[in-house]
Amino acid sequence: MVGWRGRSAGKWAGSLRRSDLCYDQATLLHRHILARVINGDKPAIKLDQTAFYPTSGGQVFDTGVLRGDGGEARVEQVEETENGEVVHYINPADITNVRPGMKVRGTIDTFRRRDHMQQHSGQHVLSAAFERLYKMATVSFHMGAETCTIDLATDGIRDEQLKKAEALANQVIFENRPVGVRFVHLEEAKKLGLRKLPDVGKDELRLIDIAEFDLCACGGTHVRTTAQIGMILVRKSEKVKQGYRVEFVCGDRALRVARKDFETLSQAAMLYSAGLYEVPANIKKALDEIKAAQKQQHRLLEEMAELWADRLFAASHTEGRFKLVKQLFTDRELTFVKLLAQKLSKHAGVVALLGSTQAQATLVFARSADVDIDVSALIKEVMASVGGRGGGSKDLAQGGVPDASKLPELLEEVARKIAG
Repeated sequence: MVGWRGRSAGKWAGSLRRSDLCYDQATLLHRHILARVINGDKPAIKLDQTAFYPTSGGQVFDTGVLRGDGGEARVEQVEETENGEVVHYINPADITNVRPGMKVRGTIDTFRRRDHMQQHSGQHVLSAAFERLYKMATVSFHMGAETCTIDLATDGIRDEQLKKAEALANQVIFENRPVGVRFVHLEEAKKLGLRKLPDVGKDELRLIDIAEFDLCACGGTHVRTTAQIGMILVRKSEKVKQGYRVEFVCGDRALRVARKDFETLSQAAMLYSAGLYEVPANIKKALDEIKAAQKQQHRLLEEMAELWADRLFAASHTEGRFKLVKQLFTDRELTFVKLLAQKLSKHAGVVALLGSTQAQATLVFARSADVDIDVSALIKEVMASVGGRGGGSKDLAQGGVPDASKLPELLEEVARKIAG
């Protein structure tokens, strides 16, 4: 059986020599590979040899089809066990088509394999570019369904650095440099100046050699020449725990992403009746106008809350030591109700018991600074009785009520309690 050794960049660099044909582009030319089912455990099988690449070293698995006398079995996932065996997970509907002892012919999804080769080889080139230009080492690589990422060991990265690394990487691609594969002993590898020497327990390493640019231990699938990568498009970077994460795409993915970006930008330009490169300025202008409108709306809402507070205070009745304001709103949002509660609390000797049935049914309690009532304790008591959640300070608190129909009753109960 073909063996992939481990999952990390260090471990899977020690793949067996006879697996080399399966990893590289020769698989695209000779992709029908005879294999024998030696274990038919559902819904997975093991083969005595395979060209299907298992998830390893940041690269995702191959998919494809196994064909034999019993019919077809679709390979949907390929993983490696702890002891180095490759397991092919079969579509459950097809598992009866393969059985132990049967000869099968495997066909890898060549479009998926080519995509993975472009992404993985592109990662080597891009990582080497960051290393050469800025001494930023790649500490991890992830190949996603849409984009890929590398994590760089650095405290910061500028847009200009991203652009220059991308430009150097694409220059190497355009130069159509050979991408070779060779096997060397560990002691020899230590003398070759590898970009990163893996921590492996094997004496022999599989090296990917991008002519006069990068030499790295790797067991993944790769192109024959850098031109087959197509291009590299760096998308963005973000701070992560171990440094900075750079998102990128290569080859056919880069073309698809660039096309989608262009279409999205074109649609935005149409909405603004502007040119493509005028979109950012138009978006900024729109955001500024929205912020200005929001500020104006908030000022108007505050003025309305002030008027409501004065009116409700004037109409309120005295309950012993304070005036009680009790009001339920069915047509006002919570933002207004909270503002009203704050405005009422500015008056002397006031307790406000307010509610809103808009969206989430909510109670809002407030008090003046000269009133000795803890409205947070009141809210928590009410919430405990109805299964809701709430909290706040002694001066202002709120809570959501699961059943809006209970709001009038709850307001009455609290009013009776504090009045007594």
